[in-house]
Amino acid sequence: MLFAIMFAIAAATSPAWGQSADALKKAQASFDTAQTAYLQGKYDEAAAGFQEAYSSRPFPQFLYNVGASYHMKGKKTSDVAAYEKAVEFYARYLKEEPTAADKAKVEKTIGVLEAEIKRLKELATQGTSAGSGSAAAPVTASAEVENLGEVKVRGLVVIVTEPQNATIYLDDKKKGKFAETPWSGSIDGEHKLIIEKRGYKPVETTIAADPTKLVQVVSVMSQEDYLGWIEVTSNVPGASIFIDDKSIGAVGKTPLVPGQNIKPGKHTFWVTAEGYDEYTETIDIAPGETKSVKATLKGAPVGRLVVTGLGIEDSQIYVDGIIACQVGPCLKSVPEGNHLVEVKRDGYKPYSKRIQIVAKTETTIKVSQAKKPGHGDAIVAYVIAGIFGGGGIYLGLQSKNLKEEIQKDIDAGMPPVDNNDPRFLRGKIYSIAADGAFAVGGIALITAVIYTLRDKGPDTRGSIEARTLALQPVVGSDMAGLSLGGSF
Repeated sequence: MLFAIMFAIAAATSPAWGQSADALKKAQASFDTAQTAYLQGKYDEAAAGFQEAYSSRPFPQFLYNVGASYHMKGKKTSDVAAYEKAVEFYARYLKEEPTAADKAKVEKTIGVLEAEIKRLKELATQGTSAGSGSAAAPVTASAEVENLGEVKVRGLVVIVTEPQNATIYLDDKKKGKFAETPWSGSIDGEHKLIIEKRGYKPVETTIAADPTKLVQVVSVMSQEDYLGWIEVTSNVPGASIFIDDKSIGAVGKTPLVPGQNIKPGKHTFWVTAEGYDEYTETIDIAPGETKSVKATLKGAPVGRLVVTGLGIEDSQIYVDGIIACQVGPCLKSVPEGNHLVEVKRDGYKPYSKRIQIVAKTETTIKVSQAKKPGHGDAIVAYVIAGIFGGGGIYLGLQSKNLKEEIQKDIDAGMPPVDNNDPRFLRGKIYSIAADGAFAVGGIALITAVIYTLRDKGPDTRGSIEARTLALQPVVGSDMAGLSLGGSF
């Protein structure tokens, strides 16, 4: 059966509810008949069936299906009247569903079909003017119509409750409110539905939406006097809400309105937002009682710091000497004011810059890191200094030995025969050579130290950009505020 009732609790308890259920049953029967006719290529019967379904329950998707039926009839038979009806019902669909996700696609389809209507009428006029000679060749759909592809009718998900105006959550309450009952529209795939209303037991069920079926979730909600009800708001919209146990994660974001069911008893609430002090409140909730947590978060205004750049994933980012991100890219909320930002990476020159963080502003630093220079030239200079220093010591010792040898001969009463003794010349040569070696070695040593200490090559640089974050209005039942938004 192409219409599935996915969930029902209790029986109808009021005439209005019973009339609504009867209307849905009629819509079901009409939808099933129309769907079968459509698959069989009986497009007139399909269009009539979808119109009957719309008469029972005026869901805009039914109008689309009427248009699709006439669209396919026109495509198969080049029927101008069918195309005109397709355009009419597509337009009615967009009028009743002005924010439809497929609005642009349907508008394009209308334009193509209007052009096809004009083309077919011109061909018909030309055929009449040509007289009754040979039989006219059958007219096929234009390339533009063919490019639209095969048109498929759409299924629908309908969620209704008794009483109405219940809050619908899709998959997870942490995502926030999805819609309120009654609701109709398209959902793809399998999803968990959570339906809540103050004073009633929550309803949970799973639906498997099918694009070819009409899926209905019908729930008569039972009153619940045992549970309490809690609403949480804050002066900072989008703050995280924790209840009783922080380790399980946030249960939602502020404003949590219209709220949710909660077991009676004492509960602790934490409301947190980056850049603000944590708010904590413990309250006792009685069965059937409604309580509100109105958190006032205090803290310094903050801006956002973003640090990016090639190789940033191997870098550590510090703010005021405290590590902000173990690895990049780094996105951090930083209090307004002057801060020292440092980027450090092994084997690369560090980046250090003092910047001014402005509230509600995103400051982006794109770092271009430069490698630390090698010390090969310093090592060569140290080697040269060592060689000449060692040579100077050797030559100095040789000169000293000759001097001591001559002095020993003099002391022994055996002075040199004359001043031409070669030891005098060798001693002078050794002494002069030693002094030269020491001089060269000293210069080489000084050069080596300079090479070791100097910072050669380009520095690590950073380009800084700042932009104002968007302010998005957030309104709750008893609060209003602005939330910061941005894209990264």
